[in-house]
Amino acid sequence: MNINKAELQTVCGITSKLPVNLLPEFAFAGRSNVGKSSLINALVNRKALARTSSQPGKTQTINFFLLNEAFYFVDLPGYGYAKVTKELVAKWGRMIERYLTTSKQLRRIFLLVDIRHEPTDNDKAMYAWIVDRGLRPVVIATKLDKINRSQKDRQLAMIRRELGMTAEDTLIPCSSETKQGMDVVWSVMEECLRETESE
Repeated sequence: MNINKAELQTVCGITSKLPVNLLPEFAFAGRSNVGKSSLINALVNRKALARTSSQPGKTQTINFFLLNEAFYFVDLPGYGYAKVTKELVAKWGRMIERYLTTSKQLRRIFLLVDIRHEPTDNDKAMYAWIVDRGLRPVVIATKLDKINRSQKDRQLAMIRRELGMTAEDTLIPCSSETKQGMDVVWSVMEECLRETESE
């Protein structure tokens, strides 16, 4: 998809009231330093729409990006970063939960995991929590360019097994550096948008 216009429209902190949007929303969740901001920038072909940082845990708010004045990317706070207090982690968790349970426009949740490693306990808990609420997250395995091509199938099978994914669940290997997999992510979103238009 060609993104002609992209802007950060709303930033919600722990105590902020979530916006009531009327356009479709696609949410991105994942642990800190999994490459969430880089993926969002790569999808919209911008260098700095979502701010990247060498310091994990930088995204501490829910950021709503309006694209083509037609739909939103919702960047959720990264989880699982050890250098913040447990109290703050708990507040981030409640903020994410509040969004995921109250948004009336949420069309898909993309859960990002690092293709190089086993999903963390936090990844597994997040995946299970989403599934328990009747939603089927699309899992994106980031940093595909960091492994050898011969490792790909083995790593993807491991992620499916560790998260408890079914054969029908969608798992997309991606690289923000090479743009591999971006077309597949877009195809999932475009299908959702078509379904929304036909409702």
